[in-house]
Amino acid sequence: MSGTIINLIIQLIAGAIGGNAVGAAAKNVNLGTAGNTVAGAVGGVAGGSLLTSLIPMLSGAAGGMDVGAIVGQLVGGGVSGAIVSAIVGMVINNMKSA
Repeated sequence: MSGTIINLIIQLIAGAIGGNAVGAAAKNVNLGTAGNTVAGAVGGVAGGSLLTSLIPMLSGAAGGMDVGAIVGQLVGGGVSGAIVSAIVGMVINNMKSA
């Protein structure tokens, strides 16, 4: 399997976890399980890809199974998934209340 595909899968899963974590932690930005998962996954892929572009060392996650690169992909995808999920949750919940 290509290194890029493995990086995307790691970012997708980490983003989904990050999105659900922020939804559980902050009820005012919660989109429900499906909404948190989708927003987190999209944010994880987008943020993880951006992070990989900025730090090329993270792109080698699949080649030699570099633990540091895999952890970097997990953290980057999880954090960016949480951020995107929180932003989307704030926007949608503010639109509902207005």
